[in-house]
Order: sequence, then structure tokens, then C-alpha cells
Amino acid sequence: MSADDLARAGRLLAVASRPVVFTGAGMSAESAVPTFRDAQTGLWRRYDPARLATPAAFHADPALVWGWYESRRHGVRRAEPNPGHRAVAAIRSRLPDTVVVTQNVDDLHERGGVPDPVRLHGSLFAPRCSACAHPAPAPGDAGEPPAGPLDPPACARCAAPVRPGVVWFGEALPAAALDAAVAAASRCDLLLTVGTSALVHPAAEIPLVAARLGAPVVQVNPDRTPLDAVCAVNLRGRAGEVLPELVRAAWPADAAG
Repeated sequence: MSADDLARAGRLLAVASRPVVFTGAGMSAESAVPTFRDAQTGLWRRYDPARLATPAAFHADPALVWGWYESRRHGVRRAEPNPGHRAVAAIRSRLPDTVVVTQNVDDLHERGGVPDPVRLHGSLFAPRCSACAHPAPAPGDAGEPPAGPLDPPACARCAAPVRPGVVWFGEALPAAALDAAVAAASRCDLLLTVGTSALVHPAAEIPLVAARLGAPVVQVNPDRTPLDAVCAVNLRGRAGEVLPELVRAAWPADAAG
């Protein structure tokens, strides 16, 4: 990341009034949240995550799928927001019309100070009924995480098994979340994309919506991505390092104070 690129991105953020911050797995990985395919320990090493994260897998063996997701949720609970999450919260605090859109299913944005991110892929902490979609409370975290199958709770409304509140392979994104993300990208005056590979569709379309409508796109990522060509600035580096620097570049007087 060059000083010139950082300064340019800082100027874009400083004059923005309604930015969108779009985050992906790279941001959570910096908080030691295992990636989807890396979250395999003990018994879970025997299973392909892609084969557990489907409606068919849950229908065939609800206890197996619920146990795996509960193990993931326990792991997320042990993670802490990193400086990148805090920087996103600082942007939203400075610019209240900021919309945070995330592909992550953890709660690190909320714990980092953003109370209302738009969740494109759902949440590990918002289970719902597999039949009637009635919301269900997330289980408590007493004891050790499950090391194997665990029967899911029953829905309080219809007694069907409760499922994880995430988007599985073969499922559409939640319509309300996708509509909110597209609307925010359509009216934003800056889109900051952080830690996403830009390969998972339709979520990867969100930065392109902003770019097509004339908003500058600033990318924070240690690696090249398909978004490089449409970005006004590419900041190479980790979110936890780059985002605090970007906030300081945008509002140096705040940093000095």
C-alpha cells in the first residue's frame, strides 16, 4: 500500500456522506475466525463442509448438521473484533448514513460497534424453524462445544427442527437483505470493499452496482481480485492494519485529538 494510494482513499472517504462498507471473510479471518473450510477439528475432520451446508444434508441428518454449526458458533464466540471492525464502527459513527453490508455470518461487526449490518448470508446467531421460518433463540454457550451430532431444538410454534440461520448452498440470499444492499450501493457516494474475494455471487455484484452508477470503489485486500479493474484505489494489505490508517487519513484532526 503506497502513501499516495492511502491519501487518495482518505480524501474519498473524507468527502463521502453515504458510504457503503462491504465486508467478506478476510475481515473475520483476522480475528482468528476459522474460514468455512478450515473449521474442522476432531470428528468434524471426516466431513466435507460443502456437504453439510445444504438443505438436503439437514433433512437427512439434522443432528449432524446442527452439531457442526453449533461447533462453529462456539468458535466464533471465542473470537474478538479486530481493529478493522473498530475502524468500520468509527466510520459509521462519523458518517451516520453509512451502510455496512457483510457476507460474514459471525457477530463481530455488532460486537465491534456496528449494531445493524445488512447480512447477506444470514447469521450463526439467528436460528429459525426449518418448516415455518419462525425465529428461534440462539442456544446458550455453557459447556464445551459439541464434538459430534447434536439434536436441534424444536420450534416453539410448530415443533419442527430449528435450523441454523445461514444461507446454504442452493438457497437464495434473503430477499430483504439483498434488496437493502443493492439499494444502498445504488445511492452511495463511496463503496469500500474489505476482505472479499469478489468471487461469490450474487454478493460480488454489490460493488459493481456502485461502480456502474458512478460511485468510487476503494478495495482493501492483500491480494488481487476481479474488482481491481473497477476500483478507484486498491489498498493492498490486511483490514486490521489498513482500515485504521484509512480513518486517520480521512480525519487527521480526530487522530491528533
